[in-house]
Amino acid sequence: MVSDSGGESSGPRPSAKRRGGTRRRPRRESALVWWAGFAVLAVAALWLGSWRTAFVCLLGWCLYQFALVPTLCRVLTPQGYACTERARGRLFACKPEHQRVKTDALWRTVGRRRRSADHDVHDGTGVVVVSGNVRGRLTAADRALLLLAAAGTIAAVAAIVHGFR
Repeated sequence: MVSDSGGESSGPRPSAKRRGGTRRRPRRESALVWWAGFAVLAVAALWLGSWRTAFVCLLGWCLYQFALVPTLCRVLTPQGYACTERARGRLFACKPEHQRVKTDALWRTVGRRRRSADHDVHDGTGVVVVSGNVRGRLTAADRALLLLAAAGTIAAVAAIVHGFR
């Protein structure tokens, strides 16, 4: 036998699980921190009268919406409810299987379909439980913010390129 030199008792260790079988998730930063940063940049742009600073603020907000906003996956699971796992950014999902479904939904938003998109969920009998078109459907709020962020990115990049002349 090897002795325990760590000073801890060799009794059973407490379980990492909490009541209900869920584990505790680490806290994320508040969205208010991001919005305070955007407000500071917007006020600085107004105070300085700088359109460049305003477009940097707009590009920062677009990046935040695409890749940094703390959100939920929201892809429909085979049981028919939305996935409640955390995701970072409106473009991303919680795991690779959900990311494929969400990517297909994003392509459908701009009017394109993948040819080999077969993400239907079948039960043991081969009956489709949830189709890929339904599973990856974006909420109206997500769709609107993604389209607004895309338009903001295009406008900011065009203005910055035009300003280089």
